[in-house]
Amino acid sequence: MPRSLYTAAIDFGATSGRVILGCWSRQHLEITEVHRFPNAFHSLGGHDYWDLGTLWHQAQTGLRKAVAALPRRAVLSSVGVDCWGVDYALVNDTGRLVFPVHAYRDARTQPGLQRLANTRAALARIYAATGIPNVFYNTSLQLAEVVASCPAIEDLATRCLFLPDYFNFLLSGRMENEFTIASTSQLIDVHSRGWSRAALEHFRIPPQWFSTPLLSGANLGRLRSDLSADSPALARTQVIAVPGHDTACAYDAMPASPDGNDLFLSSGTWSLVGFESDCPVLGGEAMAARISNERIGDGRYRPLTNVIGLWLLEGTLKDFASRPTNDREWAALITAAEKLPAPAALLDVADPACTNPVSMKAAIDAQLKRRQLRGPANLAGYVRLICDSLGRGHADAMRAFERMTGKKFRRILIVGGGSKNRLLCQATAREAGIPVVSFALEGTAVGNLASQLIALGAVQDLPTFRRLLGAKLKQTVYSPRP
Repeated sequence: MPRSLYTAAIDFGATSGRVILGCWSRQHLEITEVHRFPNAFHSLGGHDYWDLGTLWHQAQTGLRKAVAALPRRAVLSSVGVDCWGVDYALVNDTGRLVFPVHAYRDARTQPGLQRLANTRAALARIYAATGIPNVFYNTSLQLAEVVASCPAIEDLATRCLFLPDYFNFLLSGRMENEFTIASTSQLIDVHSRGWSRAALEHFRIPPQWFSTPLLSGANLGRLRSDLSADSPALARTQVIAVPGHDTACAYDAMPASPDGNDLFLSSGTWSLVGFESDCPVLGGEAMAARISNERIGDGRYRPLTNVIGLWLLEGTLKDFASRPTNDREWAALITAAEKLPAPAALLDVADPACTNPVSMKAAIDAQLKRRQLRGPANLAGYVRLICDSLGRGHADAMRAFERMTGKKFRRILIVGGGSKNRLLCQATAREAGIPVVSFALEGTAVGNLASQLIALGAVQDLPTFRRLLGAKLKQTVYSPRP
């Protein structure tokens, strides 16, 4: 094993992406962001689509920058890709796209969503089979809509690759389905590591589109020769199937206590609140609470619930010309919001009207007006209202888990963009009544790199990585004060 091992994480987010170079040396990980780029879906003809060509271009640009950042004569040992959940690419035998790649916020799934919601027996049967609730963005609903509206797709497509699977194919030439990203689809059997026959049949999705999911850490082989031909540093680079779902990576990066009493919060566009478990959380109450039994890369469970997250703030900022553009302006805005009195009432963060409105500010104002409440007077007021409301949403999710499992959580570990927002962290601690620990940690990228290091044999296992990482991490503890 070389003294210093270099790996690269390609981390695609729904609003931005980056490529991170990791250096593992003397049981310590140093990371460098070598490339960052914006991402957004675009509307065309009433539907929403991702621009995969641009994302692939940015990934290649990031790899070239990673190589340029290497010390002289160093090589890149591996690369891994993580991405947001549920979205997919339909391809033929050669890997060529045969259908445009929709974004999960596209409204095309609404009719199917309502049909399943209105059929109580089918709804319960699908949840019992998959452990995934009926949510508008589910891959199951997306694929069902494609098959129903474009029947010829069954003749054109031979494989369904989730987005990290597709980028793994572009990197390695291998078409495989990775387990964590597959588990976001509502198509994996909750009691096994395979696909759910009941779900595939219900949604009328061809089972031959999928291969047996690989557990995280599988080695897909070397980079394709057309990518490595001009760079000696890439000549032996391995493509590792890291946890394809960015939330799974973020959870892996958290230095959790071995006693299992930490609640995890990955805070970004979505707030993903959950914990690690040897068994799923199922039953009528879990289905009503929309508990999603996604999976960990080793096959275990990651019961979680989605709180709408900082999408509320991201959308609201668009209606203000005074929105912050740098760290100094953000700090000033958070300080101004902290000085305001607590809102008289909080938002219902589960309001469907906030899913993808034309104007988030208008959607918030409309909700408040329906409840005969006055809207905030300025941007700082909206920031205070949103952060306090999300804090309550996080606490509500925690208490639901405690009620259903009998667990008692002792800390909330937070990573992601929200971990840098002290107003949000403090609101979460206050509402939950337990400490919130914020780590200075690039969660998704670090979890991605951890999987690569374990696959390469540089680190024994995930508990070892967490212990080594946690010993050197800067952390901020928010106590549950009023």
